[in-house]
Amino acid sequence: MTNDNDLFDVFSKDAARDHVDSSRAAQLVSDMKIHEDAAAPPLPPQRRRDVRLARKQLRQKKRRKILALLLSILLLCGITYGGYKVVTVLRHVTHTSVQKESQNLDYPGPGTGSVVITIDEGDDTTKIAQKLVDADVIRSSGAFIKAVEVAQAANKLQAGSFELKKKMAAADVVTIITDPTKITGSLIVKPGERNSDVITAAAQLSGIDKSEFDRVMQDPNAGILPAAAQGNYEGWFEPGTYNTKGQKSAQEIISAMVSKRIAKLQKLGIPEDQYRTVLIKASIVDAEVNKSEYYGKVARVIENRLSINMPLGMDTIVAYGLGIRGVDLTNAQLNDSSNPYNARIHTGLPPSAINNPGDSAIQAVLNPEQGNWLYFVTVNLSTGETKFTNSESEFEQYVKEYKEWEANNPS
Repeated sequence: MTNDNDLFDVFSKDAARDHVDSSRAAQLVSDMKIHEDAAAPPLPPQRRRDVRLARKQLRQKKRRKILALLLSILLLCGITYGGYKVVTVLRHVTHTSVQKESQNLDYPGPGTGSVVITIDEGDDTTKIAQKLVDADVIRSSGAFIKAVEVAQAANKLQAGSFELKKKMAAADVVTIITDPTKITGSLIVKPGERNSDVITAAAQLSGIDKSEFDRVMQDPNAGILPAAAQGNYEGWFEPGTYNTKGQKSAQEIISAMVSKRIAKLQKLGIPEDQYRTVLIKASIVDAEVNKSEYYGKVARVIENRLSINMPLGMDTIVAYGLGIRGVDLTNAQLNDSSNPYNARIHTGLPPSAINNPGDSAIQAVLNPEQGNWLYFVTVNLSTGETKFTNSESEFEQYVKEYKEWEANNPS
C-alpha cells in the first residue's frame, strides 16, 4: 500500500521534471537569441546542436502548417468547382426539359382555318390565354404566357378583334395581338376628331344604325354624361381604340368612350367643375395646332385673350358652329353674329368643345407657356411654321407672309 511519503515523492518528481522541461525550454529560447547575435560568444557544441535541432523542428512545423493551408484551399476550390458543375448541369437539364415541355404544349403552326378573337379592355394575360385555348388557337395557356414573357409583351397586348387561325404557335399569336394595325372592327378615336366623324365610323364598324347613336346622344335621360357636360357630348369621347364588335348597342359604345374620358380627367386631377372649361380650351388648341411645339403657346394666346375680354377670333370655332371646315368659310359666314360659335364676334369661350382633344392639348391648357402673345399665324402649311406676336401690325405682316406662301403653293 502506498503511504503519504510515496505519494509526496511521486508529485515531487513530476514537479521536478516539469521544472526541468520548463527550464530547458527557457534555456533553448535564450540560446537561440544568443546564436542569432553575431557579437555574442559561441555556444558550447551541445547547446549549438540543440539550437539547430529546434530550428529544424520549427521549420518543419511551419511547412506542415503551410501544406495544410494549401490542401484546405485546394479542397475548397474543388468543392466549389464541383458544385458549379453540378448546378450548370442541372440548369442545362432543366432548360432542356422546359424547352421540350414548351414544345409539347405548343402547336408548331402556322395554323389552319380562320377564327376571330376579341380581347376586351382590361383582359390580362391569363384571361387572353384562356380565350385562345377555348378557340383552339393555341394548345395551352402555359405556352402563350411563356411566349408573352419571352417577347416582353405583357404591356403591349391590344384590345380589339383579331383574325387568327386555329392551331397557331403561341409566339406567332403574340406577334399579331401586339400589333394595333392587325385590329379588325375596332373604332379608333383620334385626338382633335369631331363627334360626327366618330359616330359615323362607329356605326359602320359596329353594324348598328347611325340613328341609334343619334337617339342615345339626344336622350337627356341616357345617364352617360356627367352634369358638367351640360348635355353636349362634343369633347367627351376619349381618344383611343374601342372594340365595337364586342359591344352590343350604341349606348354601350358611347358609354365606353365617355367613361374613359372621365377617368382620364380624374387621373389628371382636374376638378369636376373645370371639366367642361378644360375640354373646350383644349379642343381649340387641338384644332389650331399642327406641331406639338406650339401647343403651349396657343393655350397661352387663349388665356391672354380671355383675360382682356378679346374675341378668340379662331376660324375653326366659327366653322364648327356651321358644321363645316375652316377652309370652306365665306366672308358672309365670318360676319354672321347669329352663329353662337362665331369667335370673331362673340367674346368668351364657345358653348361647347369643338372636337375631342388629346392629352397634349389638355396638358397645354393645364400648363400654358409664359408669354404675352395675342396673335399667331401659320405662315407655311407645309412645314407648320407658326409665328406669335402681341403686335397687331406684326400680325398683319404674318398674314401677308401666309398669303404669299399660299399664292406660291396653289392646291
